Amino acid sequence: MSILINKDTRIVTQGITGKTGEFHTRQCLDYAYGKDCFVAGVTPGKGGQEVLGVPILNTVAEAKAQHGVNASVIYVPPRFAAAAIDEAVDAELDLVICITEGIPVADMIRTRDRMRKMNSKTVLVGPNCPGVITPDEVKIGIMPGYIHKKGNIGVVSRSGTLTYEAVHQLTQLGLGQSTCVGIGGDPVNGLKHKDVIQMFNDDPNTDAVVMCGEIGGTDEEECAAWIKENMTKPVVGFIAGITAPPGKRMGHAGAIISGGQGTAQSKIDALEEAGVHVTLNPSEMGSTLKKALS
Repeated sequence: MSILINKDTRIVTQGITGKTGEFHTRQCLDYAYGKDCFVAGVTPGKGGQEVLGVPILNTVAEAKAQHGVNASVIYVPPRFAAAAIDEAVDAELDLVICITEGIPVADMIRTRDRMRKMNSKTVLVGPNCPGVITPDEVKIGIMPGYIHKKGNIGVVSRSGTLTYEAVHQLTQLGLGQSTCVGIGGDPVNGLKHKDVIQMFNDDPNTDAVVMCGEIGGTDEEECAAWIKENMTKPVVGFIAGITAPPGKRMGHAGAIISGGQGTAQSKIDALEEAGVHVTLNPSEMGSTLKKALS
């Protein structure tokens, strides 16, 4: 089992003719069932062409009608990326994963509010994220496939680098992953920690979860409240930014602290109170999980 994606997911790459879109689509095609899963690309005005053997359409709606796509990955430049999300939402895809970094916050607020008003069924992951991978089935995004191993540990993180670090540690310890979800570091995004943790809790083949958070916002505190009341599986947590100087804006656009909330310590306290096994050392995420399972 897995969450969000598996070998039956049918994917369109929006922005496939760009340098970044082509490069990462190639990596995804070469991973596990990628050649079955990546069935279309979209670049307006370039319909009828092919890239890497993948047919290009002018719109996401055409890709859905002709190739049955139910998920999209977006490698569109920042000023056009929110519109690309809107297009995938209008086509009523199940899942949209936006890799693009640097989308104007005002654009994302409009897109988020538009999805809410439409009561859209589309699940948005990102923007500014590494994507999602179900090991040995399909990867949608920019993560290095070779560090992953199929198994029963879920991983969710705001940081791409911390996602890879957690996965590598787990794999080195022989602990495979069910699905790994990079939710992105922007302040206005789709899935939150709580949403993904809930999916892992409901997934019968996920036995435990590693969650990586960071300073800024209150998502981790809200997730901790849900874990305390509902989670039935072990969770290991790591919060980045504990040494960040007070009052200084750090790292991701979402790493903004206000009113005493969003600090590393407030997140750590909330997670520990919820029964999460928190490690202060990023090199011990895997070993902490192994202890939690024993």
